[in-house]
Amino acid sequence: MELVEDIVIVGAGIAGLTTALGLHRLGIRSLVLESHDSLRITGFALAIWTNAWKALDAVGISESLRRRHTRLLGVMTTSTVSGLPTAETQFSAAGTQRDHEVRCVQRKILMETLVNELPSGTIKFSSKVVSIEQSGNLKLIHLSDGSILKAKVLLGCDGVNSAVAKWLGFKAPAFVGRFAVRGSVYNENGHGFEPKLFEFIGEGFRSGFVACDDKTMYWFATFSTSMSSQEMEESPAKVKQFVLSKLGKVAEDFKAVVRDTELENLSLAPLRFRHPWDILWGRTSKSNVCVAGDAFHPMTPDIGQGGCAALEDGVILARCLGEALRDKQGIRSEEYRRIEMGLKNYAKERRWRAFELISTAYMVGYIQTSNGKILSFLRNKVLGGFFAGQQLKLASFDCGKLTTS
Repeated sequence: MELVEDIVIVGAGIAGLTTALGLHRLGIRSLVLESHDSLRITGFALAIWTNAWKALDAVGISESLRRRHTRLLGVMTTSTVSGLPTAETQFSAAGTQRDHEVRCVQRKILMETLVNELPSGTIKFSSKVVSIEQSGNLKLIHLSDGSILKAKVLLGCDGVNSAVAKWLGFKAPAFVGRFAVRGSVYNENGHGFEPKLFEFIGEGFRSGFVACDDKTMYWFATFSTSMSSQEMEESPAKVKQFVLSKLGKVAEDFKAVVRDTELENLSLAPLRFRHPWDILWGRTSKSNVCVAGDAFHPMTPDIGQGGCAALEDGVILARCLGEALRDKQGIRSEEYRRIEMGLKNYAKERRWRAFELISTAYMVGYIQTSNGKILSFLRNKVLGGFFAGQQLKLASFDCGKLTTS
């Protein structure tokens, strides 16, 4: 059976849903294909920086998220070896360019908020893409259930293992040699932590603790280990003990957050990224196909911009497509030309931004988890404030509105 759709978005993650919502706000219908049978909400939470709030403002869902999540005051970095602070940066400096809005948003709430704003039937679950082929100006999308979709526009927002990115010629993302563990704890009586991002760094290990609201704490850790991915997945209790063993002189109330985390509230993932030169020389778009989010620019989580960049992508991609489809009276061949130019404009606008984010995240992660004496000295004595400044600089980006008029 073959069905015809104007715009097909592969992947109901942050990038895919934001793109679909942006198009919906512009009066353009899309169909989102999700390989899972429900929304994917692994990871528990993510930092939403100033740049991402501008994207959420653009698609009209920022206020409901603000009401449910605590605004953070700043970031404090502490050595796990000495137990002493190495840097502290304030997020808010009213009336200056350093007045940043940062909140830790629960992923489930973000995803459900995006979905609730979309028309019923926008997402088609249990729809795994197995192959893509050309049919004139259309793309034929073959699904695992045997059905085939014909698409006028195909947008790949299908994560690090993207079938669309592979079709465009991108190589598989590279493993950086580190893993990330993420956890979440809910305390009915309140957790009692200040609204700050607390980072702990030392001996090849980096962790962070941050409040989503008055009762929910989110934490993460990144590290290299001799344990295999399979071993860690099969032994979450061992991973939890490994994290506790690496926290060193971190205060006991932070260690208690890890101890109180139920094993079902732990997630583990190998960290992968796309080489920056692949972003510059690879094909982000081709005719009526392009990629966004982790399908385009998978990066390490060391600057907290992966989800934020996906939100930016969604707004800019929807705007570029909206401009291309504005004239609905044109002849078909002209419409395809406009679509191709719209996607090229999106790719051009995002290429250097993606390059900068991936490169910075990789370098920050490399230095923060280094065991070398020189890098450790520089990290603890000099670079702490520099890293925070870089995060704020990257968070100053403005993706703009959905329309240019």
